[in-house]
Amino acid sequence: MSDINNERRKFLATATTISGIAGVTMFAAPFVASFKPSVRAQALGAPVELDISMLELGAIVKVEWRGRAVMVVHRTMEMLDSLTEVESFLSDPQSQASIQPNYATNEFRSIRPEILVVEGICTHLGCVPLPRFEVSPQDLGADWQGGFYCPCHGSKFDLSGRVYSGVPAPTNLSIPPYAFLDNQRLIIGQETSEA
Repeated sequence: MSDINNERRKFLATATTISGIAGVTMFAAPFVASFKPSVRAQALGAPVELDISMLELGAIVKVEWRGRAVMVVHRTMEMLDSLTEVESFLSDPQSQASIQPNYATNEFRSIRPEILVVEGICTHLGCVPLPRFEVSPQDLGADWQGGFYCPCHGSKFDLSGRVYSGVPAPTNLSIPPYAFLDNQRLIIGQETSEA
């Protein structure tokens, strides 16, 4: 009789353990699934593809990537030439204290000199700098060679997103990861070593 009770006890203990594991699994599954990011959140982090074939010289296009404004500028030869003219006015002309991929550690801060891809978020308090490409406007002074101006607190950045000295912004505008898919398309949010 004790053999029967021991077998019964083992059977009940095993059945209870299996039922308990099944119950915990059914209870925990929705909880664990709630940690998975939503479709909307996944889309916000996804890379953004941009056709730049119609972007004219001197023009800018703005896109959103991960909830941040990103500006893509097709710089003219005059814009590129002005970069060396303003270096003495800049706080970090070599971009040593800036957030940027390795392929953007040059005076142009870009893979291709004529195409600038830069986050449109001032490094001071997160305002959106305005593109001010005109040379020597009255409100920005005779030494202004074009760039980005933050209307919130007066920070100024050149046409590579490098910050001027003596303004509230502490660092250059950030360069997001990006890559060229071909001569007419680029993708923001995905890096490659191709130049």
